[in-house]
Amino acid sequence: MADINIQRKKSSPSPWLLILLVLAVVGAAAWYLLRHDDPQANVPPAGPVEQTVSPAPDTTTGAETGPRPADDEAVGNMASEAAPVTPDVLAAFAKTNPAQPSYSREGLRLLTSALVELADRDDLRDAAVSEKRDGLTSATARLAEPNTSVRPGFVAAAGLMQAMQQKRYPALEPAVAELVSRATQLSGRTETPADQKQTQEFFDRAAEIVRTLSEPAS
Repeated sequence: MADINIQRKKSSPSPWLLILLVLAVVGAAAWYLLRHDDPQANVPPAGPVEQTVSPAPDTTTGAETGPRPADDEAVGNMASEAAPVTPDVLAAFAKTNPAQPSYSREGLRLLTSALVELADRDDLRDAAVSEKRDGLTSATARLAEPNTSVRPGFVAAAGLMQAMQQKRYPALEPAVAELVSRATQLSGRTETPADQKQTQEFFDRAAEIVRTLSEPAS
């Protein structure tokens, strides 16, 4: 009699186990989605909250390089205006170094400024003074240009002082006559010590004459 090989049939997994597994996966997915949609889930825990306060901007930064106030600009404009040339200014300049290349030109510029202001004074203004005044301004108009002779300026300045002396200051006649003589002897150059001394003496005596002309006539 032949043997019959009987094999036991493998049991398949229970359908209920599969159903429970699917439900567990679905439930986990639903819980995850619902948790992220809940607005309370993103609320930070209660407790003190630190706030970072940004410091207020420093309004003084750049003040040193910013535009200057209007008052400062006004003060700067007043300071830049040319101050009147007084006898003290002329006397102080006369004592500076005459060997400087610009000594004669700067001295004539200062002397011209002082004499023109005096020539416009009511008690000194007349036809002769006005003529000498115009001659001085014409002779010194190009002092800033190189190679311009300064000798005509010395002669014109002395001539204007003589015209004002003759108008109101008779006591100044000897001093002014001596200055006119000095002006005609000046070469206008300051290369040699002798030239420098003569030019300095001219400005020194001119400053004293301007000091007297600045005072009321007796």
